[in-house]
Amino acid sequence: MSQRKELTDFERGEIVGLSKGKVSIRKIADILKHPKSTVGEVIKKYNEQGATTTASRSGRPKILSERDNRHLLKIVKENRNNTLEELTENFNTSMAISVSNRTVQRTLHKEGYSGHAAKKKPFVSEQNRKKRYAWCRMRKNWTTEWNYIIWSDESLFELFNNDSRNWVWRRKNERYNTDCLKPTVKNSIGVMVWGCFCNNKLGPLVLIEGTLNSDRYIELLKEYLIPFLNSLNEQGELIPWYFFQEENYIFQDDNAPCHASCKTKSWKENNSINILPWPAQSPDLNPIENL
Repeated sequence: MSQRKELTDFERGEIVGLSKGKVSIRKIADILKHPKSTVGEVIKKYNEQGATTTASRSGRPKILSERDNRHLLKIVKENRNNTLEELTENFNTSMAISVSNRTVQRTLHKEGYSGHAAKKKPFVSEQNRKKRYAWCRMRKNWTTEWNYIIWSDESLFELFNNDSRNWVWRRKNERYNTDCLKPTVKNSIGVMVWGCFCNNKLGPLVLIEGTLNSDRYIELLKEYLIPFLNSLNEQGELIPWYFFQEENYIFQDDNAPCHASCKTKSWKENNSINILPWPAQSPDLNPIENL
């Protein structure tokens, strides 16, 4: 038996119009060539609900409930590096239902998750996170003070580097979440240079050959930092550099072993070099990275 064709709104209107004209259900069925049962259902619905249109259907029911969706997102957040197949297997194992990879993928896309390459970023411990935050809060109201900071750093120009990608599941605004990152370390061979600058004044750019230990770093500061400090003042005579301005210049370097050794610290103190305290694992706070 073939399935009956759905009546259009116009056909339903014809039935209702004839019914209002006092035409019987049997005669309406004969005139419009519709089954009597169909004509009766249309007239009954109109009398009870005043409707001549077909009610919208809900469509195919969703496979996953809201609770299932929340459980799937929990699995995603537990390990962002899981493949789609692994996510589906973990979900099916923990639930009483079985779904396909496509269903899991479609659900994650609907929730705003999609596959992305993990953003590379140096690992920062929780303790150092707090120290970085405290450092920033202490100096959040600085204005002209920044003009008297001498920023410095070494930079390694790598000859080879592994740029392979790790894919993670995340939302667009979760790019820098800890579990969405790919931690990196400095282990590539390349050419090392040291440089510094202060406000709008560039310092020297020095090629470093071999290992930079405390002795070589002190020699570098003697040969390049002190002359740069002297050049910040238009006067030519070598007087203590911290008298050049009303505000004292402050030298910044990070916590690399050759920077923070007892020998280097002693040399800085003996030469009256003011040091900017520096939180560990904070290259992003140093504007020389942009330069």
